[in-house]
Amino acid sequence: MNTVWIVDDDRSIRWVLEKALGREDISHRSFASAQEALSALEVEPVPPKVLISDIRMPGESGLGLLKRAKTLHPQLPVIIMTAYSDLESAVSAFQGGAFEYLPKPFDVDQAVALVQRAIAQSSHQKGAPESATLAPEILGQAPAMQEVFRAIGRLAQSHATVLINGESGTGKELVARALHRHSPRTDAPFIAINTAAIPRDLLESELFGHERGAFTGAAAQRRGRFEQADGGTLFLDEIGDMPAELQTRLLRVLSDNHFYRVGGQQPIRANVRVIAATHQNLEERVRQGLFREDLFHRLNVIRLRLPPMRERREDIPLLIPHFLQKSARDLGVESKRVSDAAIKYLQALPFPGNVRQLENLCHWLTVMAPGQVVEIADLPPDMKAQPEREAPISWADGLALEADRLIAASPGEVFDRLTRDFERTLIRRALGATGGRRIEAAQLLGIGRNTITRKIQELGMDDERAAPPPAA
Repeated sequence: MNTVWIVDDDRSIRWVLEKALGREDISHRSFASAQEALSALEVEPVPPKVLISDIRMPGESGLGLLKRAKTLHPQLPVIIMTAYSDLESAVSAFQGGAFEYLPKPFDVDQAVALVQRAIAQSSHQKGAPESATLAPEILGQAPAMQEVFRAIGRLAQSHATVLINGESGTGKELVARALHRHSPRTDAPFIAINTAAIPRDLLESELFGHERGAFTGAAAQRRGRFEQADGGTLFLDEIGDMPAELQTRLLRVLSDNHFYRVGGQQPIRANVRVIAATHQNLEERVRQGLFREDLFHRLNVIRLRLPPMRERREDIPLLIPHFLQKSARDLGVESKRVSDAAIKYLQALPFPGNVRQLENLCHWLTVMAPGQVVEIADLPPDMKAQPEREAPISWADGLALEADRLIAASPGEVFDRLTRDFERTLIRRALGATGGRRIEAAQLLGIGRNTITRKIQELGMDDERAAPPPAA
């Protein structure tokens, strides 16, 4: 019996997977199109144990194959591969019942481990019909963004409360809208409210509505956001700034799904899914007594963390063309292109405003850049004024980026490689500061003389000259 079926129109991908599976003695069979695999699935008496398919191929797509395969064999684990790192692909794969989503380029060992896990684990996923596609407004190849895509896909059939953490400008409302659009509530309203932008004396009425005459100026009955979102989703942005008295009312709604309008006597039932977001550390606010602990636990059912731009710099070359095309469509002009040199320059900038700042930059370039190809000289003056000697990111952020790269490229070697590089760098700098005197270098580092000698031998540094001392 063929254990694993590989479906991809790219012969090189099929060859790589065949060789990798062969080394693990996993039997396999390959197909160059989804239609070939479908024809085999319909006539084979025994289905494969795992099906691996590309998502975009000539003719029938991988999602079409996924849908048909899950109809014929609901328990069949299907792994979807794609070179298109957008939310649409991830959500569509999971909604179709995929076992896992594997972005290209992938590490071969990771792919084999995933296949082995799929073989070992009995799949209990039910097939689900394809939903309407989502415009790729959320893009990302960074590992942290791929985790966000996976989470949205897995939550597609859920009504669970979600808490989104992320700095300002990371796209929290976009993720909330995606969760709504890919949920059973997609045909009901999505209502968003920024709790920090509304004066506290008006916020209660905004959320729960009021009866006529409830307070001065209440000339007519008003439905609040909870009523407007009935059957759908209510997005509470900047929940960490909600006043304490309203936290109590919100907790009551989340506990028993009922609330009262301001000045009202009749309870109103709230069939609403709540998605909350904040840039603040709610655990710290709980410790400070600024946020109710019981409300925090009510909101913190599923938590998603959106990475800041400095943790996903590899996405900048993906996001810039997307935002430039969007701005060009909005303005009715031809889309501009950013040169490779300018892309690299932008990847080194801090972007404290995160994705929103990058989008605003692309809109500025669409309007203000003189030519169709944007060079470094065409960037806004404040971005060109970045001091070249100033480090664009901290060493910890740089370490995080390198860790992400190695996790994707060399799984199983990350800790050892980074630890050796870290120790080698420290010893080199200390030896440089002491002119190569090991005992003094050990004292600078706060380690013993035997430790530094052993480390130099282990790291193969015996023949190295001392590094130059750090600049004053």
